[in-house]
Amino acid sequence: MLRYLPFLLVLALWIYAFIDCLNTPEEEVRGLPKVVWVIIILLFGEVIVGPVAWLVAGKVRHAPAGGAAGGTARTSRTEWVAPDDNPEFLKSLKGEKGDDEVKKDDDALLKDWEADLRRREEELKRRESGEDPQPPQASS
Repeated sequence: MLRYLPFLLVLALWIYAFIDCLNTPEEEVRGLPKVVWVIIILLFGEVIVGPVAWLVAGKVRHAPAGGAAGGTARTSRTEWVAPDDNPEFLKSLKGEKGDDEVKKDDDALLKDWEADLRRREEELKRRESGEDPQPPQASS
């Protein structure tokens, strides 16, 4: 099994480089057009030259978002704020209406639901008692 390991590693590198090249946007490809990089990866994949060339020179690499590459990334980054502590997020939940209008809308909706529930309970009681043998019609 150990004798197949180098072949499997080369194959994995080849597949990774090929998929990475296909998924990379055209504006992030360096040096050559994207189609040429795909051909290089496919033709020189067995000798590792194509995939390694793509990984080293073909794609623009970005620094990690966490900021291990430099100290400036950490200082320019904004701190994460939980949604319930973020006033902009809370305003977006309310929409354009104020608290009173939202409360009135919620109350009206709740009353409609309660009336519908009462109506359905009464229909169910009538059907069970035998007064209304046909099923209720769908309301629109």
